[in-house]
Amino acid sequence: MMAHPDDAEFACAGTLVRLARAGWEVHIATFAVGDCGSTTDSPQAIAARRAEEARQSAAMIRATYHCLDERDGFVVYDKPTLRKCMDLFRRVAPRVVFTHSVDDYMMDHVMTSLLSRAASFLYSAPNVSALPLVPGSRVPHLYYCDPMEGVDSLGRPVEPTTYVDVSAVLEEKAGMLACHASQREWLRAHHGTDEYLDAMRRHARMRGRQAGVEAAEAFVQHRGHAYPRDDLLAELFNPEVEAIGVGKAD
Repeated sequence: MMAHPDDAEFACAGTLVRLARAGWEVHIATFAVGDCGSTTDSPQAIAARRAEEARQSAAMIRATYHCLDERDGFVVYDKPTLRKCMDLFRRVAPRVVFTHSVDDYMMDHVMTSLLSRAASFLYSAPNVSALPLVPGSRVPHLYYCDPMEGVDSLGRPVEPTTYVDVSAVLEEKAGMLACHASQREWLRAHHGTDEYLDAMRRHARMRGRQAGVEAAEAFVQHRGHAYPRDDLLAELFNPEVEAIGVGKAD
């Protein structure tokens, strides 16, 4: 559950590829439509383009894309937005949820993290939604993705609890990210950089060095009360993940 189209591709697409290959049903969801991701197109035009890019990316791993129709820069923690997330979770009954870091550089990301955490905790309560409860619904494993550059909003390094080896699927991750061609144009114009794919590869290799593999994605697992404390990613990807020192519950 991410803020904008292309966030999942940057943060956790390698892990999603591995889950899809293992037979998991994968959903990629965003709160916002991406309407501010252009310096030339209208909000409606860029939002439509980014939705198509997101669908193309998801289709590469036979995933389903969902958008909750919020606007860029205006993702807020309120009842209507939480309801949208709660109802999405009610429909798909996630076993594992990936979302943004609790302290990221952009407030849309921070609000997305809070909303995803709240919905993951309560969506399976029978009375929280009029939608039917899918059998087996429960509090899922919750993982926070690496923030941009692996640092929090004050520039402090984030210490992962979990690494997933994505060496063998790095180019598939890059292919999913490349579907978001509009954002290469946007970042070049707004951020003054043309490193859309190179930046992703560089970060994956940095985390890979820490994990002792070629490329990795890093996560912090939420292990608070009522949440599963076993490291599901480590269990799924043994022996590779366990061998690189993924943190497990104490």
